[in-house]
Amino acid sequence: MVYVSAQEMYLHDRVAPVSNRVAEVVNGEPLEVVEHGHRFLKVKTAKDEVGWIEDHAVVDAKTYDSFVQLAGRHKQDPVTATATLRDDLYMHLLPGRETEHFYLIPGNAKVQLLERASIARAEAPGYGPLARLAAPEKPGSPKSPEPEAPPPVMEDWWLARDSQGHTGWLLGSRLDVDVPDDIAQYGEGQRFVGAWLLAKVYDPASNAPGHEAPEYLTALAPPQSGLPFDFDQIRVFTWSKNHHRYETGFRLHPIDGFLPVHIYNQETPSGSVPAFSFQLGTGPDVSTDPATGISRPSSERTIRYEMIDTAVKRVGPDMAPIKLDHALEKETAENNPVKKHK
Repeated sequence: MVYVSAQEMYLHDRVAPVSNRVAEVVNGEPLEVVEHGHRFLKVKTAKDEVGWIEDHAVVDAKTYDSFVQLAGRHKQDPVTATATLRDDLYMHLLPGRETEHFYLIPGNAKVQLLERASIARAEAPGYGPLARLAAPEKPGSPKSPEPEAPPPVMEDWWLARDSQGHTGWLLGSRLDVDVPDDIAQYGEGQRFVGAWLLAKVYDPASNAPGHEAPEYLTALAPPQSGLPFDFDQIRVFTWSKNHHRYETGFRLHPIDGFLPVHIYNQETPSGSVPAFSFQLGTGPDVSTDPATGISRPSSERTIRYEMIDTAVKRVGPDMAPIKLDHALEKETAENNPVKKHK
């Protein structure tokens, strides 16, 4: 068995410059191999239509089974956030543009994000900064000192699940995390990693359905790939019934924050209140999975908060101080030292 990886293809009655179309097949469709040819396969569809297809337009049973196993392993994983694809995008078996791909997810489709990974982007042969460094010198020219190799260009990938349960890695730069329009304008140049509903506040002046204005917990990060953390800012948007607008009810920044973020209800003496928790790195040491590029802190803490009305209060067993800095801040400070004036 093989499975169609192309968006759509036609089966032809012969391998020749002039041939007739006998059937149309689409992404994910199973085909039974009848005969092997040079760069082509003779296949049969579930409707017993027989024709030839290029072998690069299909994946074998081993690759298909690997995608099935990947979906099974992550079937119960919590959803970190949801996102919308900017255009048609292939799911990959592992992060990387050159890795095996199969399912083609259409543009504007919604997907569930499970985990983030960062890997170095592979440069095409003969291109990129490494190729320029390796360029031969002109005859007779003085030998220049060996330049230092530039750092690799990093790309973010997301392990994602679509509406049919298909699971695979998607290129992060070609999807947008879903953020309510009412708060998206307050990103201040940062990238939203997630936005979660915390509570709803009744305000007759609100245009929200039922005049119930939603309040949100958000996680944000600098707009760049390859960061050693998932987010560096936690921000709660509360609704002001006096001014009928969103305000920042709580902000924690900068931190080494890691997904997932959990939203739940906490029982208190005054009743059930919204609460949330997230993971916090305790130092610069981060372990990275060499196969996927997923980074996790070597030692992490679970930080918890609850919200009563518009006040966000820290709770839970870990009440130790939170160090408000991270490696990215230190690197920026070292590269741009503050000048002291006399």
